[in-house]
Amino acid sequence: MHREPFSVSLSLLKTLREGGRKIIAVGTTSVRTLESLYYVGVSCIEKGAPEDVGQWVPYEREYPYSIGQALDGIISYLEKNGLEEIKVGTRIIIVPGFRFRVVDMLVTNFHQPESTLLLLISAFVGGDWKTIYDYALSNGFRFLSYGDSSLLYRSQS
Repeated sequence: MHREPFSVSLSLLKTLREGGRKIIAVGTTSVRTLESLYYVGVSCIEKGAPEDVGQWVPYEREYPYSIGQALDGIISYLEKNGLEEIKVGTRIIIVPGFRFRVVDMLVTNFHQPESTLLLLISAFVGGDWKTIYDYALSNGFRFLSYGDSSLLYRSQS
């Protein structure tokens, strides 16, 4: 996966930390960013500083931290260093088997077959992407960047 740089404000991190709300990502890049925050937080906890998230980091081991602890790690790092935002990058690839920790719903368009984005969709909806795409195809939905979009709910399994 290619590296995507991102920045997230301290105020957004604190809002995410409060919890109690459904998180709706708009676009797959937003999903990758929000889900990468967990692993950035792990880096802050274990190494004392944020690091880019590698492609396979989510699959390398079990992580013992809650999303709250991970966000606390980032927040603590930012506050200790007088920073108002985290700036880091991600190469995270989201495939079936990925454990979502942040995003509950996703607004996205319909993606090309055999793409990494379709793998992300499959992971997000629990592997039932084909039913969704068959419905879109049989009902004349438009695909790709300027096509129709959908609101997808994360699988609870």
